[in-house]
Amino acid sequence: MQVAEVRTIADRVRAEIGKAVVGQADTVDLMLIALFAGGHVLLEGPPGTAKTFLAQSFAGTLGIRFGRVQFTPDLMPGDIIGANLFNFQTSSFTLTKGPIFCDLLLADEINRTPPKTQAALLEAMQERFVTLDGKRHPLGDRFMVVATQNPIEQQGTYPLPEAQLDRFLFKQVLSYPSPEEEKAIVLLHGGSAGLPDIAGLGVETAVDAAQLDAAAKTVSAVRLTDDIADYVVRLIRATRETGDIETGASPRCAAMLAIAARARAVLDGRDYVIPDDVKALALPALRHRVILSPAAEIEGRKVDQILRGLIEQVEAPR
Repeated sequence: MQVAEVRTIADRVRAEIGKAVVGQADTVDLMLIALFAGGHVLLEGPPGTAKTFLAQSFAGTLGIRFGRVQFTPDLMPGDIIGANLFNFQTSSFTLTKGPIFCDLLLADEINRTPPKTQAALLEAMQERFVTLDGKRHPLGDRFMVVATQNPIEQQGTYPLPEAQLDRFLFKQVLSYPSPEEEKAIVLLHGGSAGLPDIAGLGVETAVDAAQLDAAAKTVSAVRLTDDIADYVVRLIRATRETGDIETGASPRCAAMLAIAARARAVLDGRDYVIPDDVKALALPALRHRVILSPAAEIEGRKVDQILRGLIEQVEAPR
């Protein structure tokens, strides 16, 4: 598949999502980049900012298997991955697959459940396998998690473990819409209560599984020079060398940022990565992977503020 074909597919997905979702163009682009790069996305925002609806609309444009888990305080790992249940008629155990056996999993309000249950996703997100009673079951190369969460300051939330956060390619923070966008939302969705029907809004499939596989191969072939690779490494290492950050980003983050930059280049119609690809994706790729130092927290400084400063300080190749 050519770069132009991947870009055309992305445009079709944007157009279909636009039938149901007002605004959120940057978020849709990050989800597309993650889709083509084989990564996962964490969407954070207050209730009512269309996190779940956006994820459902995104899934509605893809011709792949979709699963959803509503995370609650009493959810157990087996409710996600499934279990081997004894069949008394055959006197044998039968695998009952959980909702994780799909291509795109919507993990809704993922921080409403304790870390023990959140950890059920670790192996799946990193290796795309699930282990049940010592036997590994493949999920497929295109398995993707789109998770939503409420701000950690809200009641009834559990912070995601660091190992879990590191497996998300991006964390996108959704804010309230502009007055113009909010009026458009009222006009589009103000005629009925509850979650709007995606099919009723005309959202159609824009890409199938075979096209996604071909697009992923195109992205992996995008040229990334030594200078760009060095730039990625310097950005990641800068998060470990500043006194404002206690725990910096991991080597996994560097590799994931590189493949994401390749995907962004393709969406921009290029078969090579430029520094702006890395710079544009650095903040959503880093904000959930670093932990501020106690001094920075006491001063009331924010993660995004510190990271933006670091991104500007690290010199980009010319």
